[in-house]
Amino acid sequence: MDINSDSQDKKIIEELITKKIKFYKLESIINDEKRANELRLKAIEKILNKKFSHIRNYSMSPQNTRPNIENMIGAVQVPLGIAGPLKLSGKFAKGNFFLPLATTEGALTASINRGCSVIKRSDGANVRIIKSGQTRSILFKFSDIGLIPEFIKWLKDNFSQIKQVAERKSNFLELQKIDKFIVGDTLWLKITADSKDAMGMNMITLAARSIGDYIEKNYEGIRFISSSGNLCMDKKPSAVNLYEGRGKMLVADVYIDKDTVKKYLKVSSKKIIEVNYRKNILGSALAGSYGFNANFANIIAAIFLATGQDLGHVVEGSHGFTTMEIIDKKLHVMVTLSSLQLGTVGGGTNLETQKECLEMLGVHGSGKVPGENASKFAEIVAGTVLAGEISLVGALAAKHLIRAHLEHNR
Repeated sequence: MDINSDSQDKKIIEELITKKIKFYKLESIINDEKRANELRLKAIEKILNKKFSHIRNYSMSPQNTRPNIENMIGAVQVPLGIAGPLKLSGKFAKGNFFLPLATTEGALTASINRGCSVIKRSDGANVRIIKSGQTRSILFKFSDIGLIPEFIKWLKDNFSQIKQVAERKSNFLELQKIDKFIVGDTLWLKITADSKDAMGMNMITLAARSIGDYIEKNYEGIRFISSSGNLCMDKKPSAVNLYEGRGKMLVADVYIDKDTVKKYLKVSSKKIIEVNYRKNILGSALAGSYGFNANFANIIAAIFLATGQDLGHVVEGSHGFTTMEIIDKKLHVMVTLSSLQLGTVGGGTNLETQKECLEMLGVHGSGKVPGENASKFAEIVAGTVLAGEISLVGALAAKHLIRAHLEHNR
């Protein structure tokens, strides 16, 4: 029977419904990703007695999604807006950038755009990466706590060999350091590594596994339990990622004269500073939050979604501080992003629309010097966060926040 015939498709759909064919095995049976997606969706439509006409319409290549999704049935579309230009004077990001933002929240793009206008009229924002390194915490158990002091010395003496083991399976990973944490007979070795233009979670997890196996094999009395012991705190709020950072830690700032504050933010610098202090500092402290800011997560989510980043890392991205002061009669606004995890290669960065958004920023793929594109991208994101914070805190100080949403019919 012709495997491409309508009758064969109907047979496959029935076998998907009755589970004679598993959803995840369909590509291996018909060797056609797009057709497999459509047949899975038709099976779901028949099971639920519903029609999903928009889910099946997408422009991305199904073959290109293999690393990103299982049991694919289609795609979800999110509105994509543009803000900017954002004027930056970073070490890597220099010039003006238009910002692709994917969101369903009305007024977010307009707010960031207003912040970009304020920054442009203030001769641009300065931004710097102050720390960079992906982390994993490898979990072990000692058979005898008496081994702990000896092991610590052994670890120090054998760092060079462990570094070779960690880097053996990657052309780009560079192990930077190993930190030790001990509770009773449990040991965490928190490794930090430079992953260049990749976000680096896969490569550092592979390195963690290699290190764990090596230590268990070469040091008697210690058992390797897991490649991740949660001290790296992946995709969860944590104090450790607030003060130690994970991925890239950045600071961005801008000096805004009082006339620009009054004209574009419709309020005085003094009122903006008071709202920031009482809301973002005192309010966050009282709530036990690690986000001493107004809106980091929302801004980061919009640019992450547009550029194919791991949305789970919006959690760590929300960690950080917005601080303000008056210097020489100018409003000095600063944002400190503790844990910005992103990449310009791997993950979802090669999906067609996400790739185009990265190309819009001039950062898709590997840089001429490995790591430069990811660093440039990180500086752009930090500048975007600065723009969003300026606008939102200004709107709160002017009591215009709800008015902006109502004007946009949200």
